[in-house]
Amino acid sequence: MARDKVVVLGSNFGGLTAAIAIKHELEGDVDVTVISPSDRFLFNPSLIWLPFGKRKAEDITFAVEPTFTEHGVDFVHEAATELQLANNRVVTASGVHDYDYLVIATGFQNKFDVVPGLGPGGNAYNITTLEDAIHAGEGWRTFLENPGDIVVGATQGAGCFGAAYEYLFNVSHQLRKNGLKSQVNLTYVSPEPVLGHFGIGGLKHGEGMLNMFLKKEKIASVLNVGIDHVDEGRVVLSDGANLDFAYAMIIPPFIGQDVVAKTVEISDDKGYVPVRDTYQTLPYDNVYAVGIAAAVEVPWHTSNPIGIPKTGFPTEQQAHVAARNIASQVRGEVPAAHKEFGDIPAVCVMDAGNNGVIILADKMLPPRKHSVMIPGPQAHAMKVAFEKYFMWKAKHGHVALP
Repeated sequence: MARDKVVVLGSNFGGLTAAIAIKHELEGDVDVTVISPSDRFLFNPSLIWLPFGKRKAEDITFAVEPTFTEHGVDFVHEAATELQLANNRVVTASGVHDYDYLVIATGFQNKFDVVPGLGPGGNAYNITTLEDAIHAGEGWRTFLENPGDIVVGATQGAGCFGAAYEYLFNVSHQLRKNGLKSQVNLTYVSPEPVLGHFGIGGLKHGEGMLNMFLKKEKIASVLNVGIDHVDEGRVVLSDGANLDFAYAMIIPPFIGQDVVAKTVEISDDKGYVPVRDTYQTLPYDNVYAVGIAAAVEVPWHTSNPIGIPKTGFPTEQQAHVAARNIASQVRGEVPAAHKEFGDIPAVCVMDAGNNGVIILADKMLPPRKHSVMIPGPQAHAMKVAFEKYFMWKAKHGHVALP
C-alpha cells in the first residue's frame, strides 16, 4: 500500500516543526516533503541585535536540508506558485507535487504601502527580515558618524510590537555605549492605545512597567496615532505632527504570501488562512495552516488598527496540533487535538540591551486568569541562552523538546 504524502510549505518555525513532528507522530510511516523558497532557518527574535553588530547572519541561521534529511523529510528549494487544493496539488517552477495532506506555514511579507515612504528602499529602516536587519545595520553605522534624533515604532495595522520595544531599548543601550545618550532625542511612536498593549490587549501592570522603563531611559512616546507618511528625515503622523530623525526604524504590518492570497477559497483579505481550532482550513479537512499564515481574529476595536503578534512559541504549538491531527487522519481517526490561538500561553522574553522583561500569561489573548511581567538583567541573559538552545534544538530537529 502506498504511504500517505504530506507537503509542508515553509521551512522556518512552523514548517520545520510540523514536518518533523508529523514524521515522528507516524514513526516514519509517511512521506513528508517541505517546499520553501528559503533554504535556511532564521531565528527571527535575534534580528534586534544584528544591526548593532551583536550578531552576524551565520549566527542566527542554518541550512535546513541536512536537518530534514536526518529526519527522513524531503526538501524542495523552490517557491510554491499555485495551490490546486481541489486536486491536492502544489505547483512550483519545476513541477507538480501531489499530496494527501498539506500544511501551509508560509509566514508573512511586509505591507509597506500602508505608509508612503516606508519601504522597500524607503526613508525608514525595519528589522523584520534578515535583509532588512542587515540594511538597518548599515544605516546605524552611518548614523554613528553623524548622529541626530531617532524615531522607533510601528505603523497602524502592525502586530510585531515586541520587536519594536526591544529595538527601542537596544537603541537606547547602544546610544549610551557610544557616548551619545545625552545628545539624542529618542521617541517611540505606536498605534497602541497604551504602552505595553503589545497587540495582545496588554498585561497586568504592563503599562506602568513600560512607563517606568521609558522614564528611566529618557524616551518620549507618542501613542494612539497612525503614520501618514515618512519623508527623508521626518515621520509625519496622522494628526499632522512631525517627528524629525537622523535614523528611524518602523515596523510595518504583515500580510500573507502571494501564493496563499491568490488561493481565494481559503484566504482572507490579508492573505491569511482562517482555520478551526484543529488548524484545518474551513473548506478542506486535509489542508492546515499554522503560524503567521493562520488568521487570528482581533478581539477588540481600537481607534488605530492593531494586529496580533504571531510569535515562535504559538507557531510551534499550532504546528504540533496540526501534526497530531494529520497523524490521526492517516490512522483513520477523527482529529482530536484542539487549541485556539488565544488559549495558547503567552511566553516571551523582551530584551532591552542589558536589561529586559520576562512575560508570562495563561493565555495569549484576554480574558486571562494569570499574567506576570518580571523585569531585570536576568531577562537579557535568558534570551541569549534561549537563542543558543533553540538554534541547537531546531538544527538537530528535536522538535519534541520544549
